[in-house]
Amino acid sequence: MTHAALTRLQDGLAALKAEHLDRRRRLLDSAQGAHVTIDGRRVVSFCSNDYLGLAADPALVAAVHAAVDLCGIGAGAAHLITGHHRFHDDFEAAFARFVGKPAALLFSTGYLANLGVLTALVARKGEVFADKLNHASLVDAAQLSGASFTRYRHNDLAQLEGQLAASTAQDKVIASDLVFSMDGDVAPVDALLDLAERYDAWLYLDDAHGFGVLNDGRGGLTERARASDRVIYLATLGKAAGVAGAGVAAHAGVIDWLIQKARPYIYTTASPPLLAACLLESLRQIEAGEARRARLSTHIAQLHEGLADLRLGALMPSDTPIQPLVIGANAEAMRLSQALLERGLLVPAIRTPTVPANTARLRITLSAAHSTDDVSQLVEALHAVA
Repeated sequence: MTHAALTRLQDGLAALKAEHLDRRRRLLDSAQGAHVTIDGRRVVSFCSNDYLGLAADPALVAAVHAAVDLCGIGAGAAHLITGHHRFHDDFEAAFARFVGKPAALLFSTGYLANLGVLTALVARKGEVFADKLNHASLVDAAQLSGASFTRYRHNDLAQLEGQLAASTAQDKVIASDLVFSMDGDVAPVDALLDLAERYDAWLYLDDAHGFGVLNDGRGGLTERARASDRVIYLATLGKAAGVAGAGVAAHAGVIDWLIQKARPYIYTTASPPLLAACLLESLRQIEAGEARRARLSTHIAQLHEGLADLRLGALMPSDTPIQPLVIGANAEAMRLSQALLERGLLVPAIRTPTVPANTARLRITLSAAHSTDDVSQLVEALHAVA
């Protein structure tokens, strides 16, 4: 007998392939870095979020080796049972101090953090106002919270204000990426905070791609936002920090509430404490990482200068390590990505639904671990394939 549901799945997979939207996992056979072995081939990688080159840094590796004899591997229990190790606690305190907030909470992933925060803050009587280019985890979290979910055009503060003014919700949350992952631009933090204050809303900022890079590594928060009790700040720790997890920093009352009510925090085994020990070392490297950030800025400027006259098109305006080159059609973006790979350069093609239709792009991500020769090789290859 045929399995009708399975047949529908197979038809759906065939349709994705026909539209150049199917995805596959590449196999990494080396440590993460600017040069990796992937699918059996040594390439220069321009697709990692390891912006500071910390993912395989010797200092972080040494921190794991030192911690493992003290804490073992697994946490063994949820945080509220016996899984909350001193390494977790020490990292939360250090992270809060570093980003300038009173308290912090460590989640196992950024996805779980967004889900935990929004579902704990709002319910059916609440409303979440979200930028249309927010990461999928913020979208999912808002939808799963049970609150009304209202989206505004990307960085369109006038539309957002109209939506806030019309809202009758008891609890309101403005939720936004701080650095937008596919465009590389930065949210207008103080202007969003103006609206949050005017309409008595929380401001929740997901700084997955700014932490470690912007403002001496402390992320994209402004000083005013650091001082505001209504601002809740998330930093993903698997990107520039080079490890895993996410830190949420806010007023101590918010953190206490999350410990009581954030289900993805309460009902899951704590992350391995050796990762928290590694994150403490990562914070030290980020704080002392001005040379890394300066090298990263040099690479960004070099790429902009080298591609100024590229016939394929222009880079989107971004001063962050995310440098998108919009191509348009899915098939053409895939063709260019493959052409670069044949030259030993790994640059991903990003397609719908991750980005809007007809805006498929090469998403170039730069790292302090790249050399100027690496960036020159990419520039020359892009001109050649154009």
